[in-house]
Amino acid sequence: MKAILALADGTVFEGQQFGATGETVGEVVFNTSMTGYQEVLTDPSYKGQIVTMTYPLIGNYGCNEVDIESIGPQVEGFVVREYSAYHSNWRSQWSLDTYLAENNIIGIQNIDTRALTRRLRVHGVMNGCLATEDTDGDLDAASLVEKAQAWHGLVGWDLVQRVTCPDPYAWNQHPSSSNGLHSEDSTPPVNNKFRVVAMDFGIKYNILRQLTKHGCEVQVVPAKTKAEEILAANPDGVFLSNGPGDPMPLDYAIKTIQELLGKKPVFGICLGHQLLGLALGGKTYKLKFGHRGANQPVKHLETDQVEITSQNHGFCVDIDSLPNTVDITHINLNDNTLEGIQHREYPAFSVQYHPEASPGPHDASYLFSRFMQMMEDI
Repeated sequence: MKAILALADGTVFEGQQFGATGETVGEVVFNTSMTGYQEVLTDPSYKGQIVTMTYPLIGNYGCNEVDIESIGPQVEGFVVREYSAYHSNWRSQWSLDTYLAENNIIGIQNIDTRALTRRLRVHGVMNGCLATEDTDGDLDAASLVEKAQAWHGLVGWDLVQRVTCPDPYAWNQHPSSSNGLHSEDSTPPVNNKFRVVAMDFGIKYNILRQLTKHGCEVQVVPAKTKAEEILAANPDGVFLSNGPGDPMPLDYAIKTIQELLGKKPVFGICLGHQLLGLALGGKTYKLKFGHRGANQPVKHLETDQVEITSQNHGFCVDIDSLPNTVDITHINLNDNTLEGIQHREYPAFSVQYHPEASPGPHDASYLFSRFMQMMEDI
């Protein structure tokens, strides 16, 4: 079946449909990871976005119930150069086509993803409309362009409420908390030594696996949980999760973090890093095309070591906006943007990238140990 991806600037890409049928809008972005497409699909940080994979062949190892990072696919649409109809892997349970169709995610293949990626790099990410059939029963490229142009975009939109958990839960009681097939479960968890409250702004399961592996009993709470509720649980530390979209509208989360600072150790990742930056008096801005992939070089300023990191974000904390009570700990070597901070007085630190990987390298997994040491020292 024919499919069209129409961008807000009028560019139209024609290809073939796989996965679900229908029509969707979102911000069109690209990811440079060579593997891990199921983890990308199920990362809540991609809510509101149509994801393009730059690696040319996607789907060759299928999908399974293990390599998921949330309750299901979160992307608005999926764009690839070539979809592999034949999949082979000892863990494979379904084809990518079946997985997308069952979760109502539209895919498009056989388009020039190099040309699309170059356009997004030169002009910046932009709104798009992906469709296999128009609401009028046909594919009219001009109307799809208009729909892309009319879409409100991510700036100023609170997407967290679409992905946060509705109620608190203990991670050790979650069906995905323990699975021997997952690569991160190869090392048995140590006995629980710390109690951590994880604020769910769109949390990835592998973050929770890592916290458990490092000796934490984890209670996950909704994004709008107030500081007094968290403090009433008397945790040893508070974790601020990743999540989608613009951090600025999340005034409720910023207020909660401000009320927690100095009272409990705080560790933030991705959106959690941006929210900590805002809570400390900084500002955020939207990047031209963001950082999405498993090969982003980050310099750890304290050690001068370079970490290859997994990233997925379109917003960034402005270095110059931070007060002098905040130290810069990590810098992106591609564009010199901020990748990590720590407070000089409070036990609080955060990074913009994903030390839990999944997919990606494990160069930065030491950050979980650092969080443990911070809780140990209090």
